[in-house]
Formats: sequence, C-alpha cells, structure tokens
Amino acid sequence: MVNEQPVCIVTGGSLGIGLAVCEVFAEQGFHVVNLDIRDFESSPCNARWKQCDVSKVGEVQSAMSEVIAALGRIDAVVCNAGKHVSATIEETDEALLDSVFSLNVKGAYATIQSALPIMKQQQGGAIVVMGSDQSFVGKRNSFAYGLTKAALASMAKTTALDYAPYNIRVNAVCPGTIETPLFHNAIDKYVARSGADKGEVVAEEAAAQPIGRLGQPRDVAELAYFLCSDKASFITGSLHAVDGGYTAQ
Repeated sequence: MVNEQPVCIVTGGSLGIGLAVCEVFAEQGFHVVNLDIRDFESSPCNARWKQCDVSKVGEVQSAMSEVIAALGRIDAVVCNAGKHVSATIEETDEALLDSVFSLNVKGAYATIQSALPIMKQQQGGAIVVMGSDQSFVGKRNSFAYGLTKAALASMAKTTALDYAPYNIRVNAVCPGTIETPLFHNAIDKYVARSGADKGEVVAEEAAAQPIGRLGQPRDVAELAYFLCSDKASFITGSLHAVDGGYTAQ
C-alpha cells in the first residue's frame, strides 16, 4: 500500500528550533521523523523519534534507509542538528574541530545524500539546511561554528544547482539569536564565569537585535515550512536570514 501522507525528516528535532520544526510540519499533516540522540520530552502528534547520532555518517545512512523502507517516500528534509562552541582558531584543537564539523556539516551531508535518490525518483522534494547569521557575517570566538555555517550555505547553493533538474529545491534558513534551551545554557555558562546578572545579559542580547527582541523557535520553523511548501516553488539555492535585522546592520 502506497503511503499518501507526506514525510518530513528532521535532524536534531527534540529541542528548541528542531522541536518547533517538528511541530509545524506535523500540524501541516506531515508524518515527521526526528533523527536525534535524545527522544522528545513530549512527542508532537504525527511525529516520531528515531535514535540516531547525526555526527556518524553510517548511523544516518542506516536510519534514512529504514525510514524510506517503512514509509516509501521523503518529501521534505530539514537538517537542523548542530552545536555551537565558543573558541578562537588558536583555542580550537583538531578534536574540537572534527566534533563540530562532523555534526554540523557531515550530518547534513549524510542526510541529504541519503534522501536524494528517492527524491529523484519522485521528481520532487524540498530540503532546508539550518545555517546561521554566521552564514553571512563573522563573529568573535566562533571559529569552528562559523566555519560550519558558511559550509552549510555553500552546500545549499551547490546542491540546489545540481538537483534543480529533478525539481528538488534546497535552501538555507539562517537564524540569529533565538531563545532556545541551548541559548539559555550558553548564557548560564557565561554568568557562572563572569558573575553577571542573567536577566541583564538576556536583556542586552534582546536589545542587540534591531527589532528589539530575541527570536523564538517558531519564527524559524515557520520559515522552514514555507520554504518546503508549494508556495516557495520558485525559491531554491538561497539563504534566508531570520535574525530580527541583525545582519542588515
């Protein structure tokens, strides 16, 4: 029996932006499969978790093969899994560089590569990679992270060109400062080191955005869904900032 329900693969979908992406696609009638090392705390309707360490190419390939065998199609992919580290190039040893690159870049590479054959058979599909404001601009103490986000921007553009003849679209969503559990973890670490007041630090972060507030995970998820929808059928190979105006300065 052919599965008529559209399928979306999300990597790193258990928390923050990834969870919001799972929720939005599920609300729009997609069968959502979340590839993550951790399960949902509360699974959205129409979404299920598949345990996968996205930094390991072999695990991603196996998980994707199982999803395709079970569901028979992939209509959308959102490569969201990633991590941030604060370090200059001198402070970044080879192990740290490999760790960030494996999750942020190789994870997206493996997911997209595994999805493309069935999307080619379907003669259609939409892929979103989760870039960053650092796909556009550099930031201090962010050598490895910024490197990976620039790589993801390139991945979106080159893959869009290579697979446009198959009606497969690829774009990058590039969030700025978004209020997620990872954001609060980073602030907590800074406060522990510096003795600063957390409320004041969060307020300063919000004030640094021209629109005057922190972004919310749903702000990013709605854009990711739009780019995978038929309403974005002429949009491919492009980078979309969702950053409250930060990179326009």
